[in-house]
Amino acid sequence: MTSSTDTPRLISLVLALPGLLPITRVALVSAFLIGGIQKLAEFPAAVAEQAHFGLQPAWLWAAAAIVVELGGSILVVVGRCVWLGAGSLGVLTAVSMLVANNFWAQSGHDRFVATNAFFEHLGLIAGLVLVTILFLRKQNPE
Repeated sequence: MTSSTDTPRLISLVLALPGLLPITRVALVSAFLIGGIQKLAEFPAAVAEQAHFGLQPAWLWAAAAIVVELGGSILVVVGRCVWLGAGSLGVLTAVSMLVANNFWAQSGHDRFVATNAFFEHLGLIAGLVLVTILFLRKQNPE
């Protein structure tokens, strides 16, 4: 990793640690891994969650969420077809943002909470885009 002149040496050394990138990939997808495992272990609750948000057929949405959360996470962690893994997780996150965090249709405290969650999810999508860009650059150095 090439550091710019304004980056402190200690920070450059930490960012260049060989194990940092794999750990960061796991951390990035950790919510999806946990969510997918929980949905798989408690499938009826996962179906009820999808139905709560009006997604029908709920069992199909729950199954799709499990496949995307676990499959997409594994692809990102192992560094294979990262564009597909991160992209599918990003689409899932965008759908959940629009369905579960529709702050524009809420008021008061609920609007406050939904607005924060919406933009936290947007930041997560940006992180998924960034990890995809990193892998693309690693595969095709300029």
